[in-house]
Amino acid sequence: MNAIRRFAVLLALGVAVFLTGCGFELRQSPSYAFRTLFSTGPINSTIGIQLNRGLQNSGQVEVITDVRQIERAQVIFDPLAEVREKVVVGRTSSGAIREFQLRLRYRFRLRTQEGKELIPETEIQLNRDINFNETGALFKESEEGLLYRDMENDLVQQIQRRLATLRQL
Repeated sequence: MNAIRRFAVLLALGVAVFLTGCGFELRQSPSYAFRTLFSTGPINSTIGIQLNRGLQNSGQVEVITDVRQIERAQVIFDPLAEVREKVVVGRTSSGAIREFQLRLRYRFRLRTQEGKELIPETEIQLNRDINFNETGALFKESEEGLLYRDMENDLVQQIQRRLATLRQL
């Protein structure tokens, strides 16, 4: 029993040394070059709400949504377009729809108060494939909603990573 315990301890130490030596590090919240951000997007946008919440939860950025306080913002986030598409990508031999592709395209830019572009107009496009069967149409509709929410979460994380790439204003 004592030998097994020693082996387990040595194995755990070996794994810890290996993970430390290979550069493994748990993902941490990104650090931003700015402390205040003004978002010009609509207040009721799902992506805008999630992005604002994610930035504020980082504890590093104050998101300003009141236009009267825009002068306090170091940077201005401009969402330019949000497009959701549902495209047929597969049909059966009889012409019935077999597969859709859900697409979410989002364009934005980041600039300073003076108009200097920090991140020029950028577009992120996310795609998800979904099989279609007429007998489960209601189920597929709820699956479609879940896939769009998943894409929104992924999009917000990608935007946050791109904002974190700025090193100086």
